[in-house]
Amino acid sequence: MLGSTHGTLTTNSRHARAVACGRAPGPTVHVHTGTAGAGSAEEAVDRDVSGRPLHAEVPDLDRFFRPESMALIGASDTEGRPNTGITRQLVAWAERVNARLHPVHPSRPSVFGLPCVPSVAELPEPVDLAVLLVRDPLPVIEELAAAKVKFAVVFASGFAETGPEGAAAQEQLVAAARRAGVRLLGPNTNLNAFEEFREDLEGPAIALITQSGHQGRPVFTLQELGIRLSHWAPTGNEADLETADFISYFATQPDIGAIALYAEGLKDGRGFLLAVDRAARAKVPVVAVKVGRTETGARTAASHTGKLTGTDTVVDAAMRQFGVIRVDGLDELQDTAALLARARPPRAEGVVVYSISGGTGAHFADLATAAGLPLPALSAEKQTELHQWIPGDLSVANPVDNGGHPVGDWRGRKIIDAILADPAVGVLICPITGPFPPMSDRLAQDLVDAAEQTDKLVCVVWGSPVGTEDAYRTTLLGSSRVATFRTFANCITAVRAYLDHHRFTTGYRSPFDDAPRTPSPAVRKVRGLMRPGQQLSEYAAKQLLRAYGIRVPREQLVTSAAAAVRAAGLVGYPVVMKASAPQLAHKTELGLVRLGLTSASQVRDTYRELTDIARYEGVELDGVLVCQMVERGVEMVVGLSHDPLFGPTVTVGVGGVLVEVLNDTAVRVPPFGEDHARAMLDELRGRGLLDGVRGAPPSDVDALVEVVLRVQRMALELGDDLAELDVNPLMVLERGQGAVALDALAICR
Repeated sequence: MLGSTHGTLTTNSRHARAVACGRAPGPTVHVHTGTAGAGSAEEAVDRDVSGRPLHAEVPDLDRFFRPESMALIGASDTEGRPNTGITRQLVAWAERVNARLHPVHPSRPSVFGLPCVPSVAELPEPVDLAVLLVRDPLPVIEELAAAKVKFAVVFASGFAETGPEGAAAQEQLVAAARRAGVRLLGPNTNLNAFEEFREDLEGPAIALITQSGHQGRPVFTLQELGIRLSHWAPTGNEADLETADFISYFATQPDIGAIALYAEGLKDGRGFLLAVDRAARAKVPVVAVKVGRTETGARTAASHTGKLTGTDTVVDAAMRQFGVIRVDGLDELQDTAALLARARPPRAEGVVVYSISGGTGAHFADLATAAGLPLPALSAEKQTELHQWIPGDLSVANPVDNGGHPVGDWRGRKIIDAILADPAVGVLICPITGPFPPMSDRLAQDLVDAAEQTDKLVCVVWGSPVGTEDAYRTTLLGSSRVATFRTFANCITAVRAYLDHHRFTTGYRSPFDDAPRTPSPAVRKVRGLMRPGQQLSEYAAKQLLRAYGIRVPREQLVTSAAAAVRAAGLVGYPVVMKASAPQLAHKTELGLVRLGLTSASQVRDTYRELTDIARYEGVELDGVLVCQMVERGVEMVVGLSHDPLFGPTVTVGVGGVLVEVLNDTAVRVPPFGEDHARAMLDELRGRGLLDGVRGAPPSDVDALVEVVLRVQRMALELGDDLAELDVNPLMVLERGQGAVALDALAICR
């Protein structure tokens, strides 16, 4: 973990023995161990070393969703007019939320029996919410300040989603709202915030956020299956109020069990991460569909909302880093959000599959295991107990196959209760592939009854394509304790998300808690090395690394053959010689690298060869590097780049010549701690190389983690000044011997 209150480069790596092992000495160690939570004293330290906030502000949206008074500007009751239907819906909504509604129209005395005022200036009282049904909202926004309006909703389109001219108009709209002191929803939004929510449903609710209203319909209709929804925020172009604002607000509401998000683009990557961090601190799951995985999807999303979609690899990594559950389909969104909203925390992680068919159980178990769900074998004692009611020739290890007949009598409930009584079992999943009365009917009722008596999760997959059966519509959907699915895949996705979420949030430590608050001495050292708009030479790039405590080989930069020979003697044979110059990225391809030189004559001749090649290629050298040769280790790459949405990102992966072939990398968005750095390594397909293969010794993983954290510190402190850093290869030596940056490329902005 990196953290500082003393202005020193800090680390909590377990590799403090580095100095004794011959590594370059590192700076002073200081560990920041506080765990911040909403409202804690730690929250007073609200900015990191780059001046960016570390906690999301929570907007007070109570008066948006439950206004005491509201104005409807452009109201109409003339049949056939587009505004009339909207007005009718808003009149009904105002009545449901007990808000005083004031229609505004320049030539109507009343609208739907409500007194109408001709202008905003003549509103009879300050209003919480103004809904603008006008084609040009800008003049109206400028009038809202005098009416002390808190929130305004703009339906009109033709703004940033249309291109540069529309984006400019949207900026004018935002500026006017700021001058008026009004928080703005839209433009290019819709009526979803004013839907009629069922008031007869109980339990934790889902709060819904969408940038496309139609895409939220599958989640909204969950109410017809008994799942409670409390809010719907249609963010539109997000000119002002954005997805992050609503996530932060919903995370603080006590009756919200999960947040379901459909996002086409994110307005501000940092703001989004702060918001989902607040949700993770509050243990409120965020389930998201984020379009833009493909080039086509990203292009479509941009044309629809006028916002960046972000590099999808970075989006995926950032969401995972903060516990956002990313799903692909709207069906997955509704099923996963519904389960997470209503299910209690797991008592154990073991999943047991129980079925009336051996084939069904085996099929489901295969899919669940492949998806990473833990399906432990039941104990010998438990299996013996189950065989009291299940024929002895059937497997009850997990999956549990009852053969069918026991579910038709008193034995069915006994089996279910026995499985749920096992302390290693946290989830019972029963796939019912089709209706088979009376077996399926009694099985469904037994599962519902058992679920009411346990604090463990009971899931049922009702596989009938009809869905009109009484066992499904009445028994299963009538239960608030059984999670019912229609497909194997959605059940597995939701259960995995359920276990992952609770594991993630148990003892959650925010990545923002590891952000350094004060700059390290390294910042002052490297400022003189930076060359705005230029690529540094390898020699200068390594000086940058050295300033941040990252070990580089013994080396000297020389400008003559004689000096090269002297340098080789000091560095120690064998040596590596490389041409060094700014803007020289691919030395090997030009023949400007020589390995394994063992004598003065080889060094002298190589110096002349390298300078001749450089002269021929038109490369103006700043010298030739004579470097220590490091032969044994695992070649890795550690890099820094800038994402258009999230800013600085840090990458680690399998390096050397394989970096472009395998593309085996993991990404994180700073800040993050040691735990995330280690998790990055676990994501690599080549992770086993570091553990030692074919007799090779284990590598110094601690040293690699240390380099990742120090590169992250560079990303935070140097910000936009360092556009790109590529440490490749980083030779990770045998355990206890450190890691050495053999080459480095750095580009200044």
